[in-house]
Amino acid sequence: MPQIAASRGEMSRRTQYIAIAAVIVLMLVLLKLPGDVSSRLKLAVSSVFLPLFGLTGSAGRVTDAAGNALLPKSEILIQNEKLREEIYGLRVAGQQTAEVFRENERLRQFIGWQRQLPWKTRAARVMSRDPANWWRTVQIDLGTAQGMRANLAVISTDGLVGKVSSCGDNRSTVLLLGDPTLRVSALIQETRDHGIIMAGASGSPGSEFIDLGFLSRSSQLKAGQAVITSGDGGVFPKGIFVGRVVDSRTVGYGLSIEARVKLAADLGKLEHVWVILE
Repeated sequence: MPQIAASRGEMSRRTQYIAIAAVIVLMLVLLKLPGDVSSRLKLAVSSVFLPLFGLTGSAGRVTDAAGNALLPKSEILIQNEKLREEIYGLRVAGQQTAEVFRENERLRQFIGWQRQLPWKTRAARVMSRDPANWWRTVQIDLGTAQGMRANLAVISTDGLVGKVSSCGDNRSTVLLLGDPTLRVSALIQETRDHGIIMAGASGSPGSEFIDLGFLSRSSQLKAGQAVITSGDGGVFPKGIFVGRVVDSRTVGYGLSIEARVKLAADLGKLEHVWVILE
């Protein structure tokens, strides 16, 4: 066995010597060959080995690019969070833009409606309201600096809302029809029966119904009849639409009639109102 291993080692060394000798001979031959023949031979040899070199270079470039593309997990999380914030910002901006378009459309409709009114009015925006008195008062963005004063009637595009009760420099409080202390002189448009509007037993706070009391017991009331301001009292001009009769009942031991009226204006959803300046 030792002899066989020694023989194999000797054969390996002999093969190496032969290969080295062949390379030396090849180099000598290239040096002795004419220039054009030597160039063609070098080109042939390079055409065999260059694709391998090119493949190796490409693989290296791909490896480098892949290495550059791989980011730490923390960096990926940071970029994801930034993208999430940008998407949220774009969504909010889109919602705000849509709301601005809707607001502009409403204002254009309001301007056309305001021009048809028989009174001089000024538009106001509802700024805030007291949660404890949601259907009783609101704050608007007009005050004494804009010509506001107490006891000016306030309306919406649907009908009567209330009146200005107090004023600051740039803000005023509007007393709504839902407040039990507010009284409005009104009449039934079809029958011309006069009465007094008040928030009474017909509805709890937040109700869309009010009472029209002190009507004559001979009043011929029907559901659907229109209720408007009568103009008596000097606060509310005549002809402001208030709502429609729902039903009626006798009160005061049959001495008078009280009607239940559904308000035209939704006092819980006020955004814009108009103050009658006259």
